[in-house]
Amino acid sequence: MKVACIGAGPASLYSGILLKRQDPSHEVRIYERNELDDTFGFGVVFSDNTLDKLRIADEQSYQAITNAFAHWNDIDIHFRGQRITSRGHGFAGMARKTLLRILTERARELGVIVQHQKEITKLSEVRDADLVIAADGVNSGVRQELGERLRPAIDWRTNRFVWLGTTFPFKAFTFYFNENQHGLWRVHAYRYNQEHSTFIVECTEDTWKRAGMDQAGEDETIKYCEALFHKELAGHRLLKNRSIWRAFPTIRLGRWSHENVVLLGDAVHTAHFSIGSGTKLALEDAIALTSELAKPGALRDQLEAYEAGRRPVVERLQRSAQVSLEWFENTERYLKLPPLEFAMSLLTRSARVTHAQLKAGDPALVAEVEQTFAARAFAAAGRPVPEATPPPLFTPLKLRGLVLDNRVVVSPMCQYSAHDGLVNDWHLVHLGSRAIGGAGLVLTEMTDVSPEGRISPGCAGLWNEGHAAAWKRIVDFVHGNSRAKIGVQLAHAGRKGSMPVSWQSQPGEGLGARAWPLLAPSAVPFAAGGIVPKAMSAEDLAAVTAEFVRGTKLALAAGFDLIELHAAHGYLLASFLSPLSNQRTDTYGGSLENRLRFPLEVLRGVRAAWPADRPISVRISATDWAPGGTTPAESVAIARALAGAGADIIDVSGGGTVQDSRPDSSRLYHVPYSERIRLEAGVPTMTVGGIATPGEVNALLASGRADLCAMAHEHLLDPYWTQHAAVSLGVAPSWPEPYGRVRGYQSRQD
Repeated sequence: MKVACIGAGPASLYSGILLKRQDPSHEVRIYERNELDDTFGFGVVFSDNTLDKLRIADEQSYQAITNAFAHWNDIDIHFRGQRITSRGHGFAGMARKTLLRILTERARELGVIVQHQKEITKLSEVRDADLVIAADGVNSGVRQELGERLRPAIDWRTNRFVWLGTTFPFKAFTFYFNENQHGLWRVHAYRYNQEHSTFIVECTEDTWKRAGMDQAGEDETIKYCEALFHKELAGHRLLKNRSIWRAFPTIRLGRWSHENVVLLGDAVHTAHFSIGSGTKLALEDAIALTSELAKPGALRDQLEAYEAGRRPVVERLQRSAQVSLEWFENTERYLKLPPLEFAMSLLTRSARVTHAQLKAGDPALVAEVEQTFAARAFAAAGRPVPEATPPPLFTPLKLRGLVLDNRVVVSPMCQYSAHDGLVNDWHLVHLGSRAIGGAGLVLTEMTDVSPEGRISPGCAGLWNEGHAAAWKRIVDFVHGNSRAKIGVQLAHAGRKGSMPVSWQSQPGEGLGARAWPLLAPSAVPFAAGGIVPKAMSAEDLAAVTAEFVRGTKLALAAGFDLIELHAAHGYLLASFLSPLSNQRTDTYGGSLENRLRFPLEVLRGVRAAWPADRPISVRISATDWAPGGTTPAESVAIARALAGAGADIIDVSGGGTVQDSRPDSSRLYHVPYSERIRLEAGVPTMTVGGIATPGEVNALLASGRADLCAMAHEHLLDPYWTQHAAVSLGVAPSWPEPYGRVRGYQSRQD
């Protein structure tokens, strides 16, 4: 096969090496417009995992690369005059020039033809190649030439950064956070050989402009940064290498190849430098591509198989990188955190480093984090800290007069098994078993305040004394047989009501003659062809508020510990908050202040009817996952207003407002919204969405991203999730007496 590689970066060079190893008869030519040493940047970083893949792919280049490494295991975080060190990470760095020399020499040794100062400007120049590998970087000419075929999407981020070097030999991967009159400056620094380190300076666009860096050349930039970091550099100089201020582009492509052309590395995808993955991605692209090319079949099929297998891996890393870059874009948000919490937020920002991994690598640091967290939590709850300090998951939380034993919440899960709103044995077993399972708080399913407020005929209700009595049976069981507290989620379905139970109907089927009229802020149906709701009159608004107050009084009679108002997922209160569903022109529509008016009226009514020592939660959709909907910035203002009207904690969810929303259902996908509301609005939060493990809960709590963690799917799969988490973390489970014999028992499974 005749192969032409455009660009002599790691992706092209490593592809050439692996192709020649597979079949020496391949003719591989690499074209590079620059000289070998004309590379941008200073050092590159590898994790131990990437090194293992390089060793398997080509032992000889692996040995040459590792011989040139500078190794470190520590991360140093400098914040508020403190240095917090996290050990056990396992990284290695080297000069980018050295890496390119090693790969170039190895490629030439195997017979790859590497031509420097040879620029390919059009694909027609390599039309005689059987395969064209385009690894021509962030500004890829091939990507531009094939734009209509590849459908690129480039997201230029707002922060500015400059890639510098220094003669200061850092002993750890080092982060600095320095403030001056212009703003906050972040530094990512690491050593790449015995005498030199990479020194990346990053800031917001506003800080960049205030400092005059938008007008600065390389020398002015170095002068400014040397003065700013003179203490940290300890007399060492900063170095330049085409060190101009840049914005980071996140690049994604609809397709990775066209005919016989395939893109690799930064030409096809980028991941923010804060997770050190650009070179890693390029080398692993080469490994994955050449692995597919070694298999029998047509080239087109091989390229399709390469993309199908590689894309999910890259997209997972890009999601992690996105979270990481957003942390650095919003670092000002975290400056209020105590130093240890700030460090945990930084270390666990992308969820690629877990609480358990940190504990395994540096038990002393995590012990200090857990002791500090526990001391604060137990003091706030008025309880003594146990002799054996528990992890954050098993610390108490006090909300008004209510104290939860731990930070795990059984999220509301509609069961659609009630009859005329009346709950029954199914609900007793469903909620009772999860209370026995050890959760600190169990929330009921969406419980409606009127018959017309139900989603379906199977929904639970709380609009009469019979309902309260049925709920009291469940509440009494929870209180009598577990240490869990139980809260009721009061709601009105609004325009999403009058639907059949899903498993009792066909898709698109309605209730027919059994349907009931719907209420909404505006006469806009939830789904095309659906029931058109009535736009609520002043009388309707007052009547529904009274229904919520009645439900609150019935909840008190049933003995619930907490009320949660459901103002998320497009139901009635949520539909007032979102501009997608609220199209009113009176004082209840238009501005955010007006859209908040009715939910706040309901909340104030509920608060007045609910005892002062019992807390209220409000669940909101922090984003509608749809253009023109509620924005994350608005959700902060919504949370602040709700807290001012009596909410004690905000349950942060998202979506559900419109039928065509496109939610991001990746791991921990609502956590960034919870974190933002908690830190910017100064309100306790409960976070939901893809939380699965005790380690994730511990990391979210210890890093200040939430105060409670709610889970639905995990509790469906395992009602005793919290008891099992206790065992896994070395904490004594809270089994009720009838289950006492399980204490100390070790399950054995094949």
